[in-house]
Amino acid sequence: MNVKILHEIQNPREMIRQFTPNWFTLNMGTGILLLMIHAFPYPFAGQHVLSHALWWFDGILFISFSAIFLLRAMLYKDTIWPLLQHPVQSMFLGAIPMGLVPIINGGLLFGMPVDWAQGLWWLDVILAVGSGWLVPYMMFTRQKHSLENTTAVWLLPIVACEVTASSGGYLAPHLAPTLAADVVAVSYMLWAFSVPLALGIIAIVFLRLALHKLPDAGMAASSWLVLGPLGTGALAMMVLGQAAPAAFVGTPLAATATLATPLGILAGALLWAYGAWWWAMAWFFTLRYIQDGLPFNMSWWGFTFPQGVYTAATLVLAQQSGFVALKIYGALLVAQLAGFWGVVMVRTLQGMWSGALFHAPCLKSECDMLQRPEARNKHQSDML
Repeated sequence: MNVKILHEIQNPREMIRQFTPNWFTLNMGTGILLLMIHAFPYPFAGQHVLSHALWWFDGILFISFSAIFLLRAMLYKDTIWPLLQHPVQSMFLGAIPMGLVPIINGGLLFGMPVDWAQGLWWLDVILAVGSGWLVPYMMFTRQKHSLENTTAVWLLPIVACEVTASSGGYLAPHLAPTLAADVVAVSYMLWAFSVPLALGIIAIVFLRLALHKLPDAGMAASSWLVLGPLGTGALAMMVLGQAAPAAFVGTPLAATATLATPLGILAGALLWAYGAWWWAMAWFFTLRYIQDGLPFNMSWWGFTFPQGVYTAATLVLAQQSGFVALKIYGALLVAQLAGFWGVVMVRTLQGMWSGALFHAPCLKSECDMLQRPEARNKHQSDML
């Protein structure tokens, strides 16, 4: 980034103006790591303390990012429409509800009042469904897209609903039966809102890769995003399958709900196996990118959450199937996730310290304008 522009961005108000929703991918990556550390199948000293500390850290980050994003919306209303029209940045609106889910799930582990967790879950439903409708509508009516420029980033606003659905499976056992039935029923609807669309997008991504080869190195982490809907789709079916029989007891759906557990394992295993193919392919792509040079940007958080939810699906499938090999594989995936998170977090902290990461691509034309001294001076006056 131009040094003069970087100096402008280091202004706190300009950092707010340049704040983008892709910062919530940091919550997604940190959140899934804390949940996987807590679920690590081979207990170790400090396991609970470490995951609990990460939960607090993740919660503080989410509150901070939410406050900054709301400030941007209130102080710089003129920047919201360019964000919605941007064909990439708008996709990250789905990261907001997905970043909240690990905080809800972690709260159930670490003593958050159930009423709070339930309230946050319903808020997450609204945010997930909202992004799942709003962003595709903007794609269809305002944004410019082409097959050549298509990447798995398209999945972000779509997958939010199934991430919320998986959280519903963890929340339901903590609720009274009537409330649990509502949560489970809505969760199955959210799964249906998301997974079929996601599978269609994955087919488009496959076609794009075959016709136009790998995306630019700046989008290298998008190779891992396909694991998101496959891992979360599998996870949701398995945890909802466990929650459904108790949630629907005494209702007309009680008999049907008894089938939810075996069907959940079957559907989860199929989606998990599909994800295994993409997991290997994502590694092949990443090694190719590393050879050619891999520049850092915030999209690197795409290395964390998708493989994290795939790891979660692996551990749950190991638990429900009793396969020891899956348990060992899941433990290795947790170690892989922790390694990726460590690298990306260090690079992110460096970028935060320098201010280089506070840059909104949807405002790029305005940033380019700031290179002219007269325009830059006027902008400084406007900021005062």
